[in-house]
Amino acid sequence: MIEVDVVDGIAVVRLAHGKVNALDLELCRAIERTMRDLDSREGLVRAVVVTGAGRAFSAGVDLKRVVDGGAAYVAEFLPALSGAFRSVFDLGKPVVAAVNGHAIAGGCVLAAACDHRIMASGTGRIGVPELRVGVPFPYTALEIMRFALGPVGARHAIFDGANHEPEAALALGLIDELSDPETLLDQAVAVARRMATDIAADAFRYTKAQLRHEVNERLDRVAEPETVRLWTTAATDGRIRAFMDRTVGSGAPTQPEAP
Repeated sequence: MIEVDVVDGIAVVRLAHGKVNALDLELCRAIERTMRDLDSREGLVRAVVVTGAGRAFSAGVDLKRVVDGGAAYVAEFLPALSGAFRSVFDLGKPVVAAVNGHAIAGGCVLAAACDHRIMASGTGRIGVPELRVGVPFPYTALEIMRFALGPVGARHAIFDGANHEPEAALALGLIDELSDPETLLDQAVAVARRMATDIAADAFRYTKAQLRHEVNERLDRVAEPETVRLWTTAATDGRIRAFMDRTVGSGAPTQPEAP
């Protein structure tokens, strides 16, 4: 489900869960456990690179599980999804996303939670089409997108709901740089190592916490009963199923596993 390799203090975390690394309850919990563990390994892990095994970084939430599980699954899954996002967002060491393929909706948010994002050219698209599916953003995802893109950029990305080719994503700020697919991981590891080497670990952790302080204060206060209700409604009134049918029929990269 998750593969971790640590070489010279740089941990490479690979999502390896099905064909497109769809975010389900089990993967979200595994992401949070892994990130919390890596954050605690002082002196052993200096930085983290997050990537996907196979053709996708992550094509987003496993919508079939949401539809099949209904209210009970949604109530358990959404906190786990937010926990996974926050475990990356709050990790007190440099975190670099090596976006090797499609990073759709939840996959895009996961990349946005990282400190630096590199995407391979010509291998996939990235974007946040949640509203096109008919579900609202969990508040954690909304805050992470606003932190990564600023309020105007986040508003445009969220309301537009489009998935973007890497070059367009770079112009929009969804990613920070491009790479050849063959050198993506090496490039991401080099950036992670440089960040870990050039900045003292305690100064980095403290500054990262300062930058995220206001976001985390808001996240710690928020409760999301309406988000749970709207996701449950979407799971049972046919709109998610209709999106899945449209997506599969069109051959779009989101598959049934977005957002």
